[in-house]
Amino acid sequence: MIPDVWPDSIRGINRLPEDQRLAVYTTLLPDEIFIEFGIDPLTHEYNGHPVIQVVAHAGSRAVEIIVRREALDRDPLLYLNMADTFNNQLLVLLVVVNDPDAPRFNIDVDAQGNSTHFGTSGRNIPAELAAMQAGLAPGQIRRGRRAFKRSVPIFEDFVRRMGHDLFFIEPLAYHNAIIFERYGFAYLRGQKEMATIHREFQPGGEFHRRLAAGNPFRQPDAWQSVRGRAWAIHDGILGHPFTGFQMYKRIGKNAGVNTFPDALW
Repeated sequence: MIPDVWPDSIRGINRLPEDQRLAVYTTLLPDEIFIEFGIDPLTHEYNGHPVIQVVAHAGSRAVEIIVRREALDRDPLLYLNMADTFNNQLLVLLVVVNDPDAPRFNIDVDAQGNSTHFGTSGRNIPAELAAMQAGLAPGQIRRGRRAFKRSVPIFEDFVRRMGHDLFFIEPLAYHNAIIFERYGFAYLRGQKEMATIHREFQPGGEFHRRLAAGNPFRQPDAWQSVRGRAWAIHDGILGHPFTGFQMYKRIGKNAGVNTFPDALW
């Protein structure tokens, strides 16, 4: 049963009795997840096995929600990790939505089988090349389900019921930041650098000069598209990792930020 009054923090939700805690977090799951994949909305099972996992320990300020199509699937349909900030705001650390029927690209492990943390701490170049040629962006192991647009209103309602008027998110790659801009997010940190990235990718700019036909991740036309820039940035064209960015979304409002005007994907 969902409580009438929600706690104003993840830590508070995690203190609720288990049935209430699960009921609250389950509101974050779109109805289509249950309908399309035949997941029982009451038992959270498919074919008699639980496929929804909520990791939300009492006393913790974080929660992980993992949804799989089949209980033993390697990759989730949906993964969400969020936490309280030090000033009791809500921070989305990672959200992943996979199409389980799409080809998998092993960009998450290197040739020795070690985790690359989705390419942030190591790289599997052959897998990345294959993923890029298939139209994926950095960090993607499978094609996504293009569910972010439908998910934003659901998440906004969740945040509103917690009594907040905004939430924060950390884009892990350039294309993530551009996508968040399109759905109304603004920058707490990083807008100036995003503007610099756009300027330096223009002809005559420093990043434009670093493009090279001999590098598949830095093709001469990469500056013209979001995905092309994202792969070049993933390849190190900035001279440093794409880190330190934080964005926020005010409930029901579009910030109108656009650091890549007329962008092509």
